Amino acid sequence: MEDQVYKITEIVGTSQDSHEAAIKVGLERAKKSLRNIRWFEVIGERGYVADDGSITHQVTMKVGFSLEG
Repeated sequence: MEDQVYKITEIVGTSQDSHEAAIKVGLERAKKSLRNIRWFEVIGERGYVADDGSITHQVTMKVGFSLEG
C-alpha cells in the first residue's frame, strides 16, 4: 500500500429528519467541493429548536481526504 497524506476539514451538516440524515447531507455537500474523501468522524451532535417547535439536527464532523500528487 502506498503511503498517504491526509488533510482534515470540519463541517456541520443539518437536517430536520435525524442526526444520520444530517451526516449524509453534510458528506454529500462536501463531495461537491472536496475530492478523495476517505473518512469522517462525528465530533458533536446538537439540535436547534425553532419558535414553532420544529427541530433541526446538527452534526459536526471532521472529514479526512487524501492529498493528490
